[in-house]
Amino acid sequence: MSTRYPFTAVVGMDDLRLALLLNAVSPAVGGVLVRGEKGTAKSTAVRALADLLPEVAVVAGCRFSCDPATPDAQCPDGPHESGPGTARAARMVELPVGASEDRLVGALDIERALGEGVKAFEPGLLADAHRGILYVDEVNLLHDHLIDLLLDAAAMGSSYVEREGVSVRHAARFLLVGTMNPEEGELRPQLLDRFGLTVEVAASREPEQRVEVVRRRLAYDDDPAAFAARWADEEGELRGRIVAARELLPSVVLGDAVLLQIAATCAAFEVDGMRADIVMARTATALAAWAGRTEVTSEDVRQAALLALPHRRRRNPFDAPGLDQDKLDETLEQFQDENEGDDDPDPGPDGPGGDGGGGGVPPQGDSPESPAESPESAESSDTVEPPAAPAPSGPGERAAVKAAEPFRTKMLSVPGLGEGAAGRRSRARTDHGRTTGSRRPQGALTKLHLTATVQAAAPHQRARGRSGRGLVVRRDDLRQATREGREGNLVLFVVDASGSMAARQRMSAVKGAVLSLLLDAYQRRDKVGLITFRGKEAELALPPTSSVDAAAARLETLPTGGRTPLAAGLLKAHDVLRVERLRDPSRRPLLVVVTDGRATGGPEPVALGARAARLHAAEGTASVVVDCESGMVRLGLAGELARELGGTAVTLDELRADSIAGLVKDVQGTSRRAA
Repeated sequence: MSTRYPFTAVVGMDDLRLALLLNAVSPAVGGVLVRGEKGTAKSTAVRALADLLPEVAVVAGCRFSCDPATPDAQCPDGPHESGPGTARAARMVELPVGASEDRLVGALDIERALGEGVKAFEPGLLADAHRGILYVDEVNLLHDHLIDLLLDAAAMGSSYVEREGVSVRHAARFLLVGTMNPEEGELRPQLLDRFGLTVEVAASREPEQRVEVVRRRLAYDDDPAAFAARWADEEGELRGRIVAARELLPSVVLGDAVLLQIAATCAAFEVDGMRADIVMARTATALAAWAGRTEVTSEDVRQAALLALPHRRRRNPFDAPGLDQDKLDETLEQFQDENEGDDDPDPGPDGPGGDGGGGGVPPQGDSPESPAESPESAESSDTVEPPAAPAPSGPGERAAVKAAEPFRTKMLSVPGLGEGAAGRRSRARTDHGRTTGSRRPQGALTKLHLTATVQAAAPHQRARGRSGRGLVVRRDDLRQATREGREGNLVLFVVDASGSMAARQRMSAVKGAVLSLLLDAYQRRDKVGLITFRGKEAELALPPTSSVDAAAARLETLPTGGRTPLAAGLLKAHDVLRVERLRDPSRRPLLVVVTDGRATGGPEPVALGARAARLHAAEGTASVVVDCESGMVRLGLAGELARELGGTAVTLDELRADSIAGLVKDVQGTSRRAA
């Protein structure tokens, strides 16, 4: 087994380390979601935590890690008798992004269940992670149905597997940790809420600290075992402190005054539901136990709020997570217990008198390798400054304007039946959805079509010597259910930013419409890309990505002005889609062109634009033209462009959900005629 990087050797990232340790002390906190840019040691810190967890006692031979002191009465390997059991290290199980549902929750042997009437169950990753850590790297890229299963199991402490009336249940209590890069896409707000704590991590801007990170990493890569040995004492101390905090946790008192502060804080920040209150209470209790105290203080509540509330305050996908600390302090002060006084201890890593905030974090100053403590804290990364709007770069260009208020749009979809990644836009063959038929399984059977299986086996019962009531089922009889659901698409926006679009109110309305479509793409789990054209050329402002936030940020800083190179924008879109078809052939594209249809600059700009449009039509790309033309006199050029594309044209007003009944049918019908 390879030697992991020591947890105590991680430089900086105090909030991340504290959140992980609090969950190690009290798994009831609900796990940690770690958000941050690439290359910030998110995965390194999570994997290092596994070596700090105390050993667990398990029933010998039990595949579900039952506790011998209190064995699970419903364990599939049970019943177990109470006994001493055997000790083993706590596990850290990694869930790959491309894992199947059966790999996560386990699978029943359907053939044996039908033919022999036995529950032959193969445990999944949830069973392996019981009483340990379940780690999901790139959790934002995990399929929605897997996230739902994962978080339901984490909330209930058990996992249920059902196949055609045969069910198995087993305990599944684990520390859930997810890491993600927000640039690659966000989690849905309701899923964010299911993680107990969240922390933002970013690379330090302090040269000394960056030097120390490189020095330690090089030393570890040269000799992992020797590097780990140098940190063995610190690891042992921290491991002992986790055990002590776990033992102290049941004795911690959560007073009424502190509960009032928690409730007032959640109410002041208008978080939805009651989960935030419960998580804050558990986190504050764990902070007190981590600091070696039996009473929760106001400082524990403050630290708990900073960890538990930021991700619950997102009102829409484009709001950066964060917390107004001045408002937090005012709320806590308003509901301060009058009898608590001003002599509240603020214990750090070594108990009362330490210099850590809240419950404290592992010390790093005691090692000769440690750099000076960085003045920056994780709070500084709570708010990401939007990119500054570029100044006009040429004659006739105007500075960026703000987008108008977004609105709910009518759904646009790609015609036909796809097989892309699960989402919420276009019809597709998926693992989840309504059953539409059956087929022979290709590989492992995952969704049994019971009726088709029985029909396939029935004619052969006499030849197979059936004598009893049971059905004699062979492998060739099994039928896989085919299901129809929804897929996510690649929505590629081609936005006209030329001088003909530059009127401030008009461009504000255009940006508002694109922002509305981006919100729709976020909710439907699409990838998005953004191309703009103005002046003499087109620019790929945002390569196709799952981060709708990034597209919104690019849109906000988009200036306008210059000529209208329509053909360049469409040709750039053709190149982008060609590459994306090679990268992800199963994800079908939807081209959304936002323009008034005018084309200027160069010889025969209108004819060039029409020829470029016909390239998309020839490949059957579903397309919509959002007609931005305004005024009493309209040329209808956007409609002509839509016909060349083989798509449909809608005005900005028609784009609203309450104004364009039947738009999806129009898009599909036009695309079919073009094909």
